[in-house]
Formats: sequence, structure tokens, C-alpha cells
Amino acid sequence: MAKDTASATALGAADLQLDDAVLRALRERLPAIATTTVAAVVDEVPDYRGALGGTAGATIQRAVQMAIAGFLKLAGGGRDVDPSTPLGPTREGAYALGRGEARGGRSMDSLLAAYRVGARVSWRQLALAAADAGLPATTMAKFAELLFAYIDELSAASVAGHTDELTTSGRVRDRYRERLGQHLLAGAGTDVLTAAAARAEWSPPASLTAVLLPAAEARRALASLGADTLQVGEDLEGIADADPDHPLTLLLVPDADGPGRVHLLRVLTGRHAVVGPARPWALARSSYDRAARTATLARPPRSGAAVDTERHLADLVLTADPEALADLRDRVLAPLADLPPATQDRLAETLLSWLLHQGRRDAVAAELHVHAQTVRYRMGQVRELYGDRLTDPAVVRELVIALSGPSGASSRG
Repeated sequence: MAKDTASATALGAADLQLDDAVLRALRERLPAIATTTVAAVVDEVPDYRGALGGTAGATIQRAVQMAIAGFLKLAGGGRDVDPSTPLGPTREGAYALGRGEARGGRSMDSLLAAYRVGARVSWRQLALAAADAGLPATTMAKFAELLFAYIDELSAASVAGHTDELTTSGRVRDRYRERLGQHLLAGAGTDVLTAAAARAEWSPPASLTAVLLPAAEARRALASLGADTLQVGEDLEGIADADPDHPLTLLLVPDADGPGRVHLLRVLTGRHAVVGPARPWALARSSYDRAARTATLARPPRSGAAVDTERHLADLVLTADPEALADLRDRVLAPLADLPPATQDRLAETLLSWLLHQGRRDAVAAELHVHAQTVRYRMGQVRELYGDRLTDPAVVRELVIALSGPSGASSRG
């Protein structure tokens, strides 16, 4: 950590003179003062209660003894103290204490509360010892000012350590979580995934749902999702026609099935997102694959709602093997092949509507915005071309599949 060039305690110590008898008396009382101070912190600060017998108690004991010893050394320096000299090991110890308390899960509020209690109790004990040793009242005021300035600087060092530890551990955890996401996309085995999750301090959920969305929208979306949502970098495979100027990022959202999916779709409204299916967490790759394929097929609704892959299952099935679909179209639409292209399109459109509406002429006419007699005339042409095949369930199924595919399905390559 950075060192100050002129601390308030060093400046104060230069104006304070404690004779050897007072310093000797204070140093003799140091262990008892430290014990009393630690007991008060453990008793009054909730996060430290019950810590006396454990590692935390020993840490606090060492920190308090070091702090008081450092203070007495500083107070005894008198006019020999250089104002430009930093607090040295004591300041570094306070900084290390802050980092250790962050690693131990204690909040900054608890750390500052411990400093407040420690300052109050140690001052009371030091003042009693100094008074017993004959410290004049005029010097006692400077002694108090020096002590509280010293505690302020140590607490600031501990706060800096606490903040730095959280920042550093957060970055490390984020890197481990991104690596976990990469393992999930790679389809790694359960042992690898479980170990990666443990390193990332991430508890595996029952399921993960893949969400593809523009990288620029990811931060705002994450603010509305759970803290355990994983984010994978922008270099994603399997997305055709990706725009390099507007890269996509991937979020893996825990337990977003059932009511959770409704919430997820609501959160993603207006964010140009594609939402895959919920899958067991170790199989998240399949959710990503579904979302990636849908991203190449479906455009976001005009309403701004997220693209829900569950609403595009038929399209995904139809486009799973484009060449097979093209071959099917060529075969089942062969009776129309000799007609002019415009006539082929009209009859194919009418045939599909007629099959889906189960021959209800008025419904077909309403859908196609034509007269019912026009539907009758067109279907008469179709029957001449297909004959009895229109009564064969297998042929009907193939016609519906072929005619429901994308308009460009017959084009190869």
C-alpha cells in the first residue's frame, strides 16, 4: 500500500514529550490493556462475538497489541520523530488486518465498529495508566489527540485493505466464473465443472437458461438478474451472420424455469434478447445451441419482447436439415413444377391453407383475402394435379412440412 509523507500522528508526536517513567508504566500495562480492549470488541461488536477462543480472537489480540505498542513507540519519540516518517509496520499491519477481515467475511461496518470500541476502551485504560504515572493534565490532552489521530489513520489503512481485498477477490471470482461458463459451453465433464464451480465460489443450481443479447445491454440486464448469473465473453461460436460491430454476449441464468421464465422474459423486454430453454446446469451447452440457432432464424417481435425459443420449435425442427427439407419440397411439389412460378406460388399457398384449415373454404378465403370461389377454383387445379394423393395421410403430412418451411428452403448451399 502507498505510504503517506506526513501523517497527523507523526506531526503530533513531534510536539509530545513523555518521560521514560510514564512510557515504562504504559508499556508494563500493555498486555492488560490489550486484553481488556479485545474483550470489549468481542463483547460489543456482533460480528466478533464468540471469537475470543478462535483464530479471529488471536488475530484481534495481535493486532491490538501491535497497534498499542506502535502508538507507545510513536509517543515516546518526542522531538526525534521525523514528521515525514510513515507509521511503517503498524500501518502495514492495519492494512493486512483489513484484508484478512474481508477474507473472513466481516463487513467494513463491523471493522469500523471494532476500531471505535477499541479506541474508546484503550484510551480509558491508557489514560488511567498515564495518570497513575503522573502525566500532567496539559500533556494528557495532547496524548489524547495523538491517540485518536493514530487510531483514525490505522482504521483508514484497514478500510483500504478491506476495500482492496474485496476488489481483488471480486475480479478473481469473476475470472473463475467466466472460465466456468467457458467450460459449460465446451461441454466439459461433471468433475471438471464441479471443480470449476467450487473455485468460482458458485453453487450449482438445478438448471441454467442461456440468454443471448447485445453486449451493450448485458450490464443493465445483469442488474435485474441474480448475482449467480454467469456471463461468457463475446467470442461466441455457432451464430451465423453475427454483426462484429454489435457483438453478442451470453448470460447463463440459474433456475429460470416455470415462473422464473416469465420473470426473465419480462426483464429482457426491449433488450433484443434470445432466450433458450432451461436445461440441467451441466448441460447448459444445449440451451446455448438452441438460442444460437434461433438467433439466426427469428427477428425480435415489434413489441420489443424477447425472442422465446419455445415459440420457435417448429421452425427449428424444419430447418434442422435444410437439404432434407429442400429434397422433400422438390419431391412433394413435383406436380406443380411445370406451372409458371407465380401460379406455383398461388396454388402452394392455397394448398397449405386448405390443409391447415381442414378444407374449410371460407376460412381459407379469409386468411388469403380472396373470394371463396377463388379458393374453389384453385383447389380444383390442385386436385387435378395430385389426384387421390390428397387423401393419403402420409402425403398430407409431407405437404404440410414442405410448404411450412422457409421460402428459400429449396435453394442449396
